[in-house]
Amino acid sequence: MGVLLPVGTRKGLFLLRSDDWQQWQVEGPLLPGWAVYHAIVDPRDGTLYAATNNPVYGATVHRSSDHGRNWERAGEIGLPEETELKLNANWHVEPGRDSELWLGGDPGVLFRSDDGGSTWEVNRGLLDHPTREKWQPGAGGMCCHSIQLVDGSMYIAISAAGAFRSEDGGESWTPINKEVAADFQPEKYPEVGQCVHKLLVHPRRPDRLWQQHRCGVYRSDDRGDNWDRLDGNGLPTSFGFPIALDPDDPDVAYVIPEQSQEHHFTAEGRLGVYRTTDGGASWKLASNGLPDRAWVAVLREGFAFDADQLYFGTQNGSVWTSPQGGGEWVEAARDLPPILSVEAAGA
Repeated sequence: MGVLLPVGTRKGLFLLRSDDWQQWQVEGPLLPGWAVYHAIVDPRDGTLYAATNNPVYGATVHRSSDHGRNWERAGEIGLPEETELKLNANWHVEPGRDSELWLGGDPGVLFRSDDGGSTWEVNRGLLDHPTREKWQPGAGGMCCHSIQLVDGSMYIAISAAGAFRSEDGGESWTPINKEVAADFQPEKYPEVGQCVHKLLVHPRRPDRLWQQHRCGVYRSDDRGDNWDRLDGNGLPTSFGFPIALDPDDPDVAYVIPEQSQEHHFTAEGRLGVYRTTDGGASWKLASNGLPDRAWVAVLREGFAFDADQLYFGTQNGSVWTSPQGGGEWVEAARDLPPILSVEAAGA
C-alpha cells in the first residue's frame, strides 16, 4: 500500500502520493483561495477533511468523499453571542470515537460534530473554563492546535493557555501544566498561561506525552500530571514548533529546533532534525540529505509520521520524507506555497 500526504498551504491543499517513498505525484491546488491550516484523511471511511480559513468567508471545514474532486463546506461555525468572542481561525481537525469529529480553533475553542462535519457544536466545558481569563494569544492567535484521543482520555493544547486533559468526553478539562515553564510570564510556573507549540500522546504507551513548548521540550510519563524538561542535552536551542514520534517505540521522538523566540528560522542556519532514542535524555542530529545551510521554518502542524516514515513541510514550500530513524531524507516536492500542515495516510 502506498502513502497519501495531504499538505495544507496558504494557497490551498495539495495531495502527494507515492508507492515507494521515492517517486511522488503532486495534485493541486485543491480549495484554491483557502488557507488550509490542517487536513486529514479519516481512517474510518476515507473522507478528506480540511480546516480552512479565508479573509472573506471566514473559518470553516471542507470535506470530500471522492479524494478531493468535489467538496462540501460546513454550515456556519460560530460562538454564542453572549460570549462576545469571535471565531478567528480553525486550526486542527481530528477523528474521534465512533462518528465524532473534533475541531480546534482560535480563540482557544473546541467544536464537535456528529454528522460528518456538516454542523459543529462548541464545547462548553472549554469555552466556559474557569481559567479562561488568564489565557493570552500567542503570535499566531489563541489557537487550539493539538487534539489527542487515546485510551479513553482526551488531551488538547492551546497557545498560550497550556495543556488540558478530559476524562469525561470533553465535559470538563483539567490543566496539566505542572512543572512546565512560562519564562515569558511574571509567574514562571503558572497553572495556565504556558505556550505549548505541539502536544502528542504515544499511541502504544498512552501515559507518555510529549510536547514542544516555547520554553523547551517536555515529556510526561503520568498522563501530564508531571513533566520533565528535556532540552540542553544535544539540542542547539530549546525553541521550536513541531514534534514527531516513532509509533512503535515510545522512547523515540523528533524535533526541528528554531533559532530563538525572536528569530523564527531553523537553528544555526541549517535544516536540522534531531532524534532521541532514550526518552529525551540525549538528542542527535538526523539530517542526512537535508541542506546544511537553510534559514527556513517548519510550523507546528508541519511534521507527520506513520509506522514507516517521517514527513515534514517547510515554509519555503518543500516536503521532505525519510524512513523512521531519519537516516536519509528525500525531497518529495518543492516550490509549493508556504506549507502549514502535513499529514500521512494510506493511499
